[in-house]
Amino acid sequence: MGQTIVLTGMVLSAVPVGEYDKRITLLTKERGKISAFVRRARRPGSQMMAACSPFSFGQFEVYEGRSSYTVIKGEISNYFRELARNLDNACYGFYFLELADYYARENTDEIHMLKLLYQSLRALEKESLENRLVRRIFELKTLVINGEYPNVFSCLNCGREEELHWFSTRRGGTLCGRCGQQGAAVPLNASTLYAMQYIITSDIEKLYTFILSPEILENLEKIMDEYLAVYVERNFHALQILEENDSLMASVPVSRKTGEHPDENQQLQ
Repeated sequence: MGQTIVLTGMVLSAVPVGEYDKRITLLTKERGKISAFVRRARRPGSQMMAACSPFSFGQFEVYEGRSSYTVIKGEISNYFRELARNLDNACYGFYFLELADYYARENTDEIHMLKLLYQSLRALEKESLENRLVRRIFELKTLVINGEYPNVFSCLNCGREEELHWFSTRRGGTLCGRCGQQGAAVPLNASTLYAMQYIITSDIEKLYTFILSPEILENLEKIMDEYLAVYVERNFHALQILEENDSLMASVPVSRKTGEHPDENQQLQ
């Protein structure tokens, strides 16, 4: 016999099934990642239409059958509608959903991944935070939660904890000034090192409380790009769109957060 349970979670993805139904992927606090059917979700006027859209966060009442879940009711506390108003923010948000989907598993404790996802989407909505930095914080903390993060606290060759001036993707972490000269490694700025150590050790609620200079952010981006290319075996669709969009945005003087031209802002004031 099946039973009805209430799960707290976020919709990671949704695909149409048949004429009116949907199948959604939920990241939940209680059951990890699950797949569930939503009957008549695509029927005009359905109360479940908005509740089964990506980014929707809240409580979902589901019927647990022998081999599948069916969503009966959804009480959404945050739809993250602000993300949909800006293509750049939306692309970052969908990338975060994809990365969470990649790592999450059913019947595992995903409370930290869910909390990180929620806080990171909120960070994308903040004007004061650069989306590029939010992305790197999210990526590194995701690796921490899933036990695949690099060692940035000592030299992987000699164990030294000082003068960690190099990062080796192949070795999976930092090398000191002497050991880093012996093989392929990326120069590691002291501020970049501190930022990575802070992200790894800090509580999720305290992650998005700092900014980085362009130079340090570029150093962090280079390190994370190389590390993820080796240790994450998937191409993310949203990331491809994001990178294409970034290439276009680089040639246009547009604010990433608002999507408005600077001159237009001045005229409106």
